[in-house]
Amino acid sequence: MTIWIVLMFISMIVLLFLGFPVAFTLGAVALMFGTTILGTGFFDLLPLQIWGVMTNFTLLAVPLFIFMGIILDKSGLARELIETMGILCGKLKGGLALSVVIVGALLGATTGVVGATVVTMGIIALPTMLNNNYSRELSTGTIAAAGTLGQIIPPSIILILIGDVMGVPVGRLFMAAVVPGGVLVLMFIIYISIRATMNPEVAPAIQIQGNEKSVMQMLLTLLPPLILVICVLGSIFFGIASPTESAAIGALGAMVLSALHKKLTLQNLREAVQLTTRLTSMVFLILVCARAFSLVFNGIGGNAFVFDVMTSLPGGEWGFLIVSMILIFILGFFLDFLEICFIVVPILTPIAAALGIDLLWLAILIAMNLQTSFLTPPFGFSLFYLKAVAPEGIRIQHIYKGIIPFVLIQLVTILVLIAFPDIVTWLPDLMDRIHGL
Repeated sequence: MTIWIVLMFISMIVLLFLGFPVAFTLGAVALMFGTTILGTGFFDLLPLQIWGVMTNFTLLAVPLFIFMGIILDKSGLARELIETMGILCGKLKGGLALSVVIVGALLGATTGVVGATVVTMGIIALPTMLNNNYSRELSTGTIAAAGTLGQIIPPSIILILIGDVMGVPVGRLFMAAVVPGGVLVLMFIIYISIRATMNPEVAPAIQIQGNEKSVMQMLLTLLPPLILVICVLGSIFFGIASPTESAAIGALGAMVLSALHKKLTLQNLREAVQLTTRLTSMVFLILVCARAFSLVFNGIGGNAFVFDVMTSLPGGEWGFLIVSMILIFILGFFLDFLEICFIVVPILTPIAAALGIDLLWLAILIAMNLQTSFLTPPFGFSLFYLKAVAPEGIRIQHIYKGIIPFVLIQLVTILVLIAFPDIVTWLPDLMDRIHGL
Protein backbone atom coordinates (compact mmCIF):
# COMPACT_ATOMS: atom_id res chain seq x y z
CA MET A 1 0.00 0.00 0.00
CA THR A 2 2.92 2.36 0.60
CA ILE A 3 3.65 2.37 -3.14
CA TRP A 4 0.01 3.23 -3.94
CA ILE A 5 0.01 6.03 -1.35
CA VAL A 6 3.15 7.60 -2.79
CA LEU A 7 1.91 7.18 -6.39
CA MET A 8 -1.43 8.79 -5.56
CA PHE A 9 0.16 11.85 -3.98
CA ILE A 10 2.78 12.23 -6.73
CA SER A 11 0.13 11.87 -9.45
CA MET A 12 -1.89 14.67 -7.88
CA ILE A 13 1.15 16.98 -7.61
CA VAL A 14 2.28 16.29 -11.20
CA LEU A 15 -1.17 16.95 -12.67
CA LEU A 16 -1.44 20.22 -10.73
CA PHE A 17 1.99 21.30 -11.97
CA LEU A 18 0.87 20.54 -15.53
CA GLY A 19 -1.91 23.09 -15.09
CA PHE A 20 -5.02 20.92 -14.83
CA PRO A 21 -7.89 22.47 -12.80
CA VAL A 22 -7.55 21.73 -9.10
CA ALA A 23 -11.04 20.34 -8.50
CA PHE A 24 -11.01 18.02 -11.51
CA THR A 25 -7.48 16.84 -10.70
CA LEU A 26 -8.44 15.88 -7.15
CA GLY A 27 -11.65 14.19 -8.31
CA ALA A 28 -9.98 12.30 -11.17
CA VAL A 29 -7.08 11.04 -9.03
CA ALA A 30 -9.51 9.94 -6.31
CA LEU A 31 -11.73 8.14 -8.84
CA MET A 32 -8.82 6.43 -10.60
CA PHE A 33 -7.03 5.15 -7.48
CA GLY A 34 -10.26 4.49 -5.56
CA THR A 35 -11.81 2.26 -8.20
CA THR A 36 -8.50 0.50 -8.92
CA ILE A 37 -7.60 -0.32 -5.32
CA LEU A 38 -10.83 -0.21 -3.30
CA GLY A 39 -13.56 -0.79 -5.88
CA THR A 40 -16.52 1.36 -6.88
CA GLY A 41 -18.55 0.38 -3.80
CA PHE A 42 -16.14 2.35 -1.62
CA PHE A 43 -17.59 5.58 -3.02
CA ASP A 44 -20.93 4.87 -1.35
CA LEU A 45 -19.42 6.82 1.56
CA LEU A 46 -18.84 9.93 -0.56
CA PRO A 47 -22.42 11.35 -0.47
CA LEU A 48 -22.18 11.55 3.32
CA GLN A 49 -18.95 13.54 2.99
CA ILE A 50 -20.53 15.93 0.49
CA TRP A 51 -23.66 16.30 2.64
CA GLY A 52 -21.44 17.34 5.55
CA VAL A 53 -19.92 20.11 3.44
CA MET A 54 -23.22 21.37 2.06
CA THR A 55 -24.94 21.53 5.47
CA ASN A 56 -22.04 23.25 7.26
CA PHE A 57 -23.49 26.51 8.61
CA THR A 58 -20.05 28.05 9.19
CA LEU A 59 -19.11 27.75 5.51
CA LEU A 60 -22.09 29.95 4.64
CA ALA A 61 -19.85 32.84 5.76
CA VAL A 62 -17.65 32.29 2.69
CA PRO A 63 -20.04 33.66 0.01
CA LEU A 64 -21.21 36.42 2.36
CA PHE A 65 -17.68 37.70 3.02
CA ILE A 66 -16.79 37.38 -0.67
CA PHE A 67 -19.87 39.42 -1.57
CA MET A 68 -18.96 42.00 1.08
CA GLY A 69 -15.46 42.37 -0.35
CA ILE A 70 -16.60 42.70 -3.97
CA ILE A 71 -19.23 45.31 -3.12
CA LEU A 72 -16.70 47.37 -1.17
CA ASP A 73 -14.21 47.07 -4.02
CA LYS A 74 -16.78 48.46 -6.45
CA SER A 75 -17.67 51.32 -4.05
CA GLY A 76 -14.39 53.16 -4.67
CA LEU A 77 -13.38 52.79 -1.02
CA ALA A 78 -9.81 51.78 -1.87
CA ARG A 79 -9.13 54.88 -3.98
CA GLU A 80 -10.40 57.20 -1.24
CA LEU A 81 -8.37 55.44 1.44
CA ILE A 82 -5.16 55.55 -0.61
CA GLU A 83 -5.60 59.26 -1.41
CA THR A 84 -6.37 60.15 2.21
CA MET A 85 -3.50 58.13 3.71
CA GLY A 86 -1.17 59.55 1.06
CA ILE A 87 -2.03 63.06 2.25
CA LEU A 88 -1.52 62.09 5.91
CA CYS A 89 1.77 60.19 5.47
CA GLY A 90 3.28 61.66 2.30
CA LYS A 91 5.56 64.16 4.05
CA LEU A 92 7.32 61.37 5.96
CA LYS A 93 10.31 59.49 4.56
CA GLY A 94 8.77 56.44 2.94
CA GLY A 95 5.35 57.96 3.62
CA LEU A 96 3.70 56.70 0.46
CA ALA A 97 4.88 53.15 1.13
CA LEU A 98 3.67 53.41 4.73
CA SER A 99 0.26 54.59 3.52
CA VAL A 100 0.05 51.59 1.17
CA VAL A 101 0.70 49.20 4.08
CA ILE A 102 -1.92 50.89 6.28
CA VAL A 103 -4.49 50.91 3.47
CA GLY A 104 -3.69 47.26 2.73
CA ALA A 105 -4.42 46.40 6.36
CA LEU A 106 -7.71 48.38 6.30
CA LEU A 107 -8.79 46.78 3.04
CA GLY A 108 -7.79 43.37 4.38
CA ALA A 109 -10.09 43.91 7.33
CA THR A 110 -12.95 44.99 5.07
CA THR A 111 -12.73 43.54 1.58
CA GLY A 112 -10.30 40.64 2.08
CA VAL A 113 -10.20 40.10 -1.71
CA VAL A 114 -6.48 39.80 -2.46
CA GLY A 115 -6.66 40.08 -6.24
CA ALA A 116 -8.88 43.17 -6.15
CA THR A 117 -6.76 44.85 -3.48
CA VAL A 118 -3.46 44.30 -5.29
CA VAL A 119 -4.89 45.40 -8.65
CA THR A 120 -6.54 48.52 -7.20
CA MET A 121 -3.43 49.65 -5.34
CA GLY A 122 -1.29 48.79 -8.36
CA ILE A 123 -3.42 51.03 -10.56
CA ILE A 124 -3.72 53.91 -8.09
CA ALA A 125 -0.63 53.92 -5.86
CA LEU A 126 2.13 52.46 -8.04
CA PRO A 127 2.21 55.27 -10.67
CA THR A 128 2.20 57.87 -7.87
CA MET A 129 5.11 56.18 -6.10
CA LEU A 130 7.13 55.87 -9.31
CA ASN A 131 6.42 59.48 -10.31
CA ASN A 132 7.80 60.58 -6.94
CA ASN A 133 11.08 58.72 -7.47
CA TYR A 134 10.34 55.70 -5.29
CA SER A 135 12.42 52.61 -5.99
CA ARG A 136 10.69 50.21 -8.38
CA GLU A 137 11.55 47.25 -6.17
CA LEU A 138 10.33 48.86 -2.94
CA SER A 139 7.13 50.14 -4.62
CA THR A 140 6.13 46.83 -6.17
CA GLY A 141 7.16 44.79 -3.12
CA THR A 142 5.18 47.00 -0.76
CA ILE A 143 2.01 46.87 -2.87
CA ALA A 144 2.17 43.09 -3.39
CA ALA A 145 2.83 42.43 0.32
CA ALA A 146 0.21 44.90 1.58
CA GLY A 147 -2.37 43.48 -0.82
CA THR A 148 -2.09 40.01 0.75
CA LEU A 149 -2.67 41.16 4.34
CA GLY A 150 -6.33 40.19 3.92
CA GLN A 151 -5.23 36.56 4.14
CA ILE A 152 -4.29 36.85 7.82
CA ILE A 153 -6.25 39.89 9.03
CA PRO A 154 -9.83 38.83 9.88
CA PRO A 155 -12.42 38.41 8.54
CA SER A 156 -10.37 36.25 6.19
CA ILE A 157 -11.77 33.56 3.90
CA ILE A 158 -8.70 31.39 4.45
CA LEU A 159 -9.22 31.51 8.23
CA ILE A 160 -12.80 30.30 7.77
CA LEU A 161 -11.65 27.39 5.60
CA ILE A 162 -8.74 26.45 7.88
CA GLY A 163 -11.04 26.61 10.90
CA ASP A 164 -13.49 24.25 9.22
CA VAL A 165 -10.77 21.82 8.07
CA MET A 166 -9.00 21.75 11.45
CA GLY A 167 -12.13 21.81 13.59
CA VAL A 168 -11.15 25.11 15.28
CA PRO A 169 -13.98 27.59 16.06
CA VAL A 170 -13.81 30.35 13.48
CA GLY A 171 -14.64 33.04 16.05
CA ARG A 172 -11.62 32.09 18.19
CA LEU A 173 -9.49 31.88 15.04
CA PHE A 174 -10.47 35.45 14.11
CA MET A 175 -9.54 36.61 17.62
CA ALA A 176 -6.23 34.75 17.49
CA ALA A 177 -5.32 36.35 14.13
CA VAL A 178 -5.76 39.98 15.23
CA VAL A 179 -2.48 40.40 17.14
CA PRO A 180 -0.29 38.38 14.68
CA GLY A 181 -1.79 40.40 11.81
CA GLY A 182 -0.96 43.59 13.68
CA VAL A 183 2.58 42.36 14.36
CA LEU A 184 3.09 41.67 10.64
CA VAL A 185 1.82 45.14 9.69
CA LEU A 186 4.11 46.70 12.31
CA MET A 187 7.13 44.78 10.98
CA PHE A 188 6.36 45.98 7.43
CA ILE A 189 6.20 49.56 8.73
CA ILE A 190 9.46 49.21 10.67
CA TYR A 191 11.26 47.77 7.63
CA ILE A 192 10.06 50.56 5.32
CA SER A 193 10.91 53.26 7.90
CA ILE A 194 14.44 51.91 8.45
CA ARG A 195 15.07 51.54 4.72
CA ALA A 196 13.76 55.05 3.97
CA THR A 197 15.89 56.52 6.77
CA MET A 198 19.07 54.73 5.73
CA ASN A 199 18.55 55.33 2.01
CA PRO A 200 16.18 58.29 1.41
CA GLU A 201 16.61 58.02 -2.36
CA VAL A 202 14.50 54.83 -2.53
CA ALA A 203 11.55 56.35 -0.64
CA PRO A 204 11.77 60.15 -0.42
CA ALA A 205 9.44 62.42 1.52
CA ILE A 206 7.17 64.30 -0.87
CA GLN A 207 4.60 67.06 -0.97
CA ILE A 208 1.25 65.48 -1.81
CA GLN A 209 -1.11 67.54 -3.92
CA GLY A 210 -4.57 67.70 -2.43
CA ASN A 211 -3.85 68.88 1.13
CA GLU A 212 -6.95 71.00 0.83
CA LYS A 213 -8.91 68.05 2.20
CA SER A 214 -10.33 69.05 5.56
CA VAL A 215 -10.03 66.99 8.73
CA MET A 216 -13.74 66.26 8.51
CA GLN A 217 -13.40 64.92 4.96
CA MET A 218 -10.55 62.66 6.06
CA LEU A 219 -12.60 61.37 8.99
CA LEU A 220 -15.54 60.69 6.68
CA THR A 221 -13.20 58.59 4.53
CA LEU A 222 -11.51 56.65 7.35
CA LEU A 223 -14.36 56.13 9.82
CA PRO A 224 -16.89 54.13 7.71
CA PRO A 225 -14.57 51.15 7.01
CA LEU A 226 -13.37 51.20 10.63
CA ILE A 227 -16.95 51.17 11.89
CA LEU A 228 -17.76 48.26 9.56
CA VAL A 229 -14.75 46.30 10.86
CA ILE A 230 -15.76 46.97 14.46
CA CYS A 231 -19.33 45.86 13.77
CA VAL A 232 -18.28 42.65 12.02
CA LEU A 233 -15.47 41.56 14.33
CA GLY A 234 -16.95 43.07 17.50
CA SER A 235 -20.17 41.10 17.04
CA ILE A 236 -18.07 37.90 16.93
CA PHE A 237 -15.66 38.75 19.74
CA PHE A 238 -18.37 39.74 22.21
CA GLY A 239 -20.59 36.78 21.40
CA ILE A 240 -23.37 38.83 19.80
CA ALA A 241 -23.27 36.93 16.50
CA SER A 242 -21.70 33.84 15.00
CA PRO A 243 -19.13 34.28 12.19
CA THR A 244 -21.84 33.48 9.63
CA GLU A 245 -24.24 36.01 11.15
CA SER A 246 -21.49 38.64 11.31
CA ALA A 247 -20.77 37.97 7.63
CA ALA A 248 -24.40 38.86 6.90
CA ILE A 249 -23.92 42.06 8.92
CA GLY A 250 -20.81 42.82 6.89
CA ALA A 251 -22.57 42.21 3.56
CA LEU A 252 -25.39 44.56 4.58
CA GLY A 253 -22.92 47.16 5.84
CA ALA A 254 -20.97 46.97 2.58
CA MET A 255 -24.15 47.65 0.62
CA VAL A 256 -24.90 50.66 2.86
CA LEU A 257 -21.38 52.08 2.34
CA SER A 258 -21.66 51.49 -1.40
CA ALA A 259 -25.01 53.29 -1.43
CA LEU A 260 -23.49 56.24 0.45
CA HIS A 261 -20.80 56.40 -2.24
CA LYS A 262 -23.60 56.29 -4.85
CA LYS A 263 -22.12 53.09 -6.33
CA LEU A 264 -24.89 50.64 -5.39
CA THR A 265 -26.19 50.43 -8.94
CA LEU A 266 -28.10 47.52 -10.40
CA GLN A 267 -25.15 46.81 -12.70
CA ASN A 268 -22.62 46.70 -9.83
CA LEU A 269 -24.97 44.55 -7.76
CA ARG A 270 -25.48 42.10 -10.62
CA GLU A 271 -21.72 41.85 -11.26
CA ALA A 272 -21.03 41.35 -7.55
CA VAL A 273 -23.59 38.54 -7.29
CA GLN A 274 -22.26 36.83 -10.42
CA LEU A 275 -18.62 37.04 -9.28
CA THR A 276 -19.56 35.85 -5.79
CA THR A 277 -21.34 32.87 -7.31
CA ARG A 278 -18.34 31.96 -9.47
CA LEU A 279 -15.80 32.26 -6.65
CA THR A 280 -17.99 30.41 -4.17
CA SER A 281 -18.67 27.64 -6.68
CA MET A 282 -14.93 27.27 -7.28
CA VAL A 283 -14.17 27.03 -3.54
CA PHE A 284 -16.92 24.50 -2.83
CA LEU A 285 -16.15 22.38 -5.90
CA ILE A 286 -12.53 22.14 -4.76
CA LEU A 287 -13.71 21.34 -1.23
CA VAL A 288 -16.03 18.54 -2.41
CA CYS A 289 -13.36 16.99 -4.65
CA ALA A 290 -10.81 17.34 -1.85
CA ARG A 291 -13.16 15.31 0.36
CA ALA A 292 -13.20 12.59 -2.31
CA PHE A 293 -9.40 12.66 -2.46
CA SER A 294 -9.12 12.47 1.34
CA LEU A 295 -11.65 9.62 1.46
CA VAL A 296 -9.58 7.47 -0.90
CA PHE A 297 -6.25 8.57 0.59
CA ASN A 298 -7.44 7.53 4.06
CA GLY A 299 -8.99 4.35 2.65
CA ILE A 300 -5.65 3.09 1.36
CA GLY A 301 -3.91 3.98 4.63
CA GLY A 302 -2.37 7.30 3.61
CA ASN A 303 -3.13 9.05 6.91
CA ALA A 304 -1.67 6.19 8.92
CA PHE A 305 1.47 6.21 6.74
CA VAL A 306 1.99 9.96 7.12
CA PHE A 307 1.22 9.73 10.85
CA ASP A 308 3.94 7.10 11.31
CA VAL A 309 6.47 9.14 9.32
CA MET A 310 5.76 12.48 11.05
CA THR A 311 5.60 11.09 14.58
CA SER A 312 8.91 9.26 14.12
CA LEU A 313 10.75 12.51 13.33
CA PRO A 314 13.45 13.48 15.85
CA GLY A 315 12.44 16.27 18.21
CA GLY A 316 8.85 15.16 18.80
CA GLU A 317 6.34 17.99 18.38
CA TRP A 318 9.05 20.51 17.48
CA GLY A 319 10.39 18.24 14.76
CA PHE A 320 6.87 17.85 13.39
CA LEU A 321 6.26 21.60 13.56
CA ILE A 322 9.50 22.51 11.76
CA VAL A 323 8.99 19.93 8.99
CA SER A 324 5.34 20.96 8.56
CA MET A 325 6.16 24.65 8.24
CA ILE A 326 8.98 23.97 5.76
CA LEU A 327 6.72 21.65 3.73
CA ILE A 328 3.89 24.21 3.52
CA PHE A 329 6.34 26.99 2.65
CA ILE A 330 7.89 24.95 -0.20
CA LEU A 331 4.48 23.85 -1.53
CA GLY A 332 3.46 27.51 -1.49
CA PHE A 333 5.98 28.15 -4.30
CA PHE A 334 3.93 25.97 -6.62
CA LEU A 335 0.41 25.41 -5.22
CA ASP A 336 -2.46 27.73 -4.41
CA PHE A 337 -3.48 28.17 -0.76
CA LEU A 338 -6.79 26.37 -1.42
CA GLU A 339 -4.96 23.25 -2.57
CA ILE A 340 -2.69 23.24 0.48
CA CYS A 341 -5.60 23.97 2.81
CA PHE A 342 -7.80 21.15 1.52
CA ILE A 343 -5.13 18.51 0.85
CA VAL A 344 -2.19 18.97 3.24
CA VAL A 345 -3.82 20.53 6.32
CA PRO A 346 -6.33 17.66 6.88
CA ILE A 347 -3.40 15.22 6.89
CA LEU A 348 -1.37 17.25 9.40
CA THR A 349 -4.20 18.10 11.81
CA PRO A 350 -4.72 14.67 13.48
CA ILE A 351 -0.96 14.27 13.86
CA ALA A 352 -0.71 17.65 15.62
CA ALA A 353 -3.63 16.74 17.88
CA ALA A 354 -1.98 13.44 18.79
CA LEU A 355 1.26 15.27 19.66
CA GLY A 356 -0.63 17.66 21.95
CA ILE A 357 -0.06 20.77 19.82
CA ASP A 358 -2.56 23.62 20.31
CA LEU A 359 -4.58 23.55 17.07
CA LEU A 360 -5.54 27.23 17.40
CA TRP A 361 -1.86 28.21 17.51
CA LEU A 362 -1.02 25.82 14.65
CA ALA A 363 -3.88 27.18 12.52
CA ILE A 364 -2.49 30.73 12.76
CA LEU A 365 1.01 29.52 11.90
CA ILE A 366 -0.37 27.70 8.85
CA ALA A 367 -2.43 30.74 7.79
CA MET A 368 0.61 33.02 8.09
CA ASN A 369 2.65 30.49 6.12
CA LEU A 370 -0.03 30.11 3.45
CA GLN A 371 -0.04 33.87 2.99
CA THR A 372 3.46 33.57 1.58
CA SER A 373 2.06 31.38 -1.22
CA PHE A 374 0.64 34.59 -2.71
CA LEU A 375 4.07 36.23 -2.64
CA THR A 376 6.69 33.59 -3.36
CA PRO A 377 8.06 33.36 -6.91
CA PRO A 378 7.63 31.87 -9.40
CA PHE A 379 3.84 31.35 -9.05
CA GLY A 380 2.77 33.92 -6.45
CA PHE A 381 -0.63 35.13 -7.62
CA SER A 382 -0.21 38.63 -6.15
CA LEU A 383 2.94 39.09 -8.23
CA PHE A 384 1.03 38.28 -11.44
CA TYR A 385 -1.91 40.50 -10.43
CA LEU A 386 0.50 43.40 -9.94
CA LYS A 387 2.44 42.77 -13.16
CA ALA A 388 -0.81 42.79 -15.13
CA VAL A 389 -1.56 46.41 -14.12
CA ALA A 390 1.98 47.75 -13.65
CA PRO A 391 3.09 50.69 -15.83
CA GLU A 392 5.44 50.16 -18.72
CA GLY A 393 9.00 49.70 -17.51
CA ILE A 394 8.14 47.48 -14.55
CA ARG A 395 9.49 44.01 -15.26
CA ILE A 396 8.64 40.86 -13.37
CA GLN A 397 12.24 40.85 -12.10
CA HIS A 398 11.58 44.13 -10.26
CA ILE A 399 8.59 42.57 -8.53
CA TYR A 400 10.46 39.37 -7.64
CA LYS A 401 13.37 41.34 -6.19
CA GLY A 402 11.08 43.74 -4.33
CA ILE A 403 9.05 41.04 -2.62
CA ILE A 404 12.00 39.12 -1.13
CA PRO A 405 12.41 41.34 1.99
CA PHE A 406 8.69 41.07 2.75
CA VAL A 407 8.73 37.28 2.42
CA LEU A 408 11.69 37.20 4.83
CA ILE A 409 9.74 39.44 7.23
CA GLN A 410 6.83 37.00 7.14
CA LEU A 411 9.19 34.10 7.89
CA VAL A 412 10.64 36.05 10.83
CA THR A 413 7.09 36.73 12.04
CA ILE A 414 6.33 33.00 11.93
CA LEU A 415 9.44 32.33 14.02
CA VAL A 416 8.32 34.99 16.52
CA LEU A 417 4.88 33.35 16.78
CA ILE A 418 6.52 29.95 17.30
CA ALA A 419 8.80 31.33 20.03
CA PHE A 420 6.00 33.27 21.76
CA PRO A 421 2.69 31.37 21.42
CA ASP A 422 1.00 33.85 23.79
CA ILE A 423 0.93 36.35 20.93
CA VAL A 424 -1.64 34.08 19.29
CA THR A 425 -3.57 32.89 22.33
CA TRP A 426 -3.65 36.12 24.38
CA LEU A 427 -6.73 37.75 22.85
CA PRO A 428 -8.89 34.57 22.68
CA ASP A 429 -8.02 33.83 26.33
CA LEU A 430 -8.84 37.42 27.30
CA MET A 431 -12.25 37.25 25.60
CA ASP A 432 -12.92 33.93 27.34
CA ARG A 433 -12.25 35.58 30.70
CA ILE A 434 -14.53 38.48 29.80
CA HIS A 435 -17.31 36.00 28.94
CA GLY A 436 -16.61 34.12 32.17
CA LEU A 437 -15.44 30.93 30.44
